[in-house]
Amino acid sequence: MIPAVEHRVRDLRLDRRALRAEHARVTWWRRLVRAKLDLAVAHAAQPQALGEDMAFQLPPEIGVEVPRPAVLAAVLATSNGVDGLRIDELRALDEQLARYGDGVEAALGRATERLISRLAQEPRATLSGLPEPLSRG
Repeated sequence: MIPAVEHRVRDLRLDRRALRAEHARVTWWRRLVRAKLDLAVAHAAQPQALGEDMAFQLPPEIGVEVPRPAVLAAVLATSNGVDGLRIDELRALDEQLARYGDGVEAALGRATERLISRLAQEPRATLSGLPEPLSRG
């Protein structure tokens, strides 16, 4: 016969296992609902196209990774409740967006480093470009 304490520990472990599985299911459903909500909002709000104002801020090898607006718009297009793109196309687009995002992030990092270097050389430049404070009179 199993001692009462061991039995309770085993039951607790089984409860935890069941709860972990349920937590995984809830998490999955929340991801699905949030994704659907994001698509509904994006369909209504039509996000801005990528790369339009980035011609001189990004290296050419990154600039060519920006997806065309029509490809991005196809993500939001639906017909009869079926997504316009297949899963393999969405994965390919996600990979392309990841490469582009990595390049944008790297370019932002370089721009930030340049700004920090400049401000370190000339601290008074920190205030340039800021609006004048409102007067109290």
